[in-house]
Amino acid sequence: MASQIIREWAGINSFAPATQTKLLELLGKLKQENVNSLTILVMGKGGVGKSSTVNSLIGERAVSISPFQSEGTRAVMVSRSRAGFTLNIIDTPGLIEGGYVNDMALNNIKSFLLNKTIDVLLYVDRLDAYRVDNLDKEVVKAITDSFGKGIWNRALVVLTHAQLSPPDGLPYEEFVSKRSEALLKVVRLGAGLKKQDAQASSIPVVLVENSGRCNKNEGDEKVLPNGTAWIPHLVQTITEVILSGSKSIYVDKKLIDGPNPNEKGKFLIPLILAIQYFFAIKPIERAIKNDIAKESRPSWEMRDSGVAGRKF
Repeated sequence: MASQIIREWAGINSFAPATQTKLLELLGKLKQENVNSLTILVMGKGGVGKSSTVNSLIGERAVSISPFQSEGTRAVMVSRSRAGFTLNIIDTPGLIEGGYVNDMALNNIKSFLLNKTIDVLLYVDRLDAYRVDNLDKEVVKAITDSFGKGIWNRALVVLTHAQLSPPDGLPYEEFVSKRSEALLKVVRLGAGLKKQDAQASSIPVVLVENSGRCNKNEGDEKVLPNGTAWIPHLVQTITEVILSGSKSIYVDKKLIDGPNPNEKGKFLIPLILAIQYFFAIKPIERAIKNDIAKESRPSWEMRDSGVAGRKF
């Protein structure tokens, strides 16, 4: 990260005063816990609002967005600094291409993250995507295989396009609950987490509305249909995850490459050789010696030795 250009976080000034106050309060809380930098990884399928969420958090158009162009296959990191605190947000391309996990994009992401530390994962999807399918599971599995199950201890599920009217006349909160639980179930399955595990049930879900049609409250803060000012709520949830006691994920070559099958069980080789020697080779050697000692000497050997012993 040393070569990354870190700019002053001027975008925070574009937020409503109440939002600015809350964000600075949360950053101060992190600094009190000796957390002076934060790296957020944003992942998910394409077209779910990952880049828009990055821009909303930064408060400026830091990442280019075009509905008419593909996302590409490369990750981008945006770094901003404010009052001695550095915020790094890594935007990534969608992980699905042609109905399958895009291995090229995934490998590029892993290479980009080499020797970096992931403090928080934002797994982004859309609130208005009413169904989940096997592709969701495959995306979660790909993330888990790449960074380990521990990544979900540092994860939030972010649902964009939250400014909506639920279908079939469902109350907003009920719709959000059903959609959240359906997606969390897929996360548990794809990540191989057991439902009763604390880490599986504690993944928070945060709603986001990046569009200009997002409602505002009297303090000019962007709010959801339930009245929540979503930007400070998202940052507050991120702060809670950071201070939960779980470990950040350091992405080294071993994590990316996975366990070396040639190294598996290597430490057992000396023990196996010792067992073979004492319980296989040694008994065989003793048996051979005993057979030689007990074996009667043939008559021709006795005759020859007798002849050899005569005196002329």
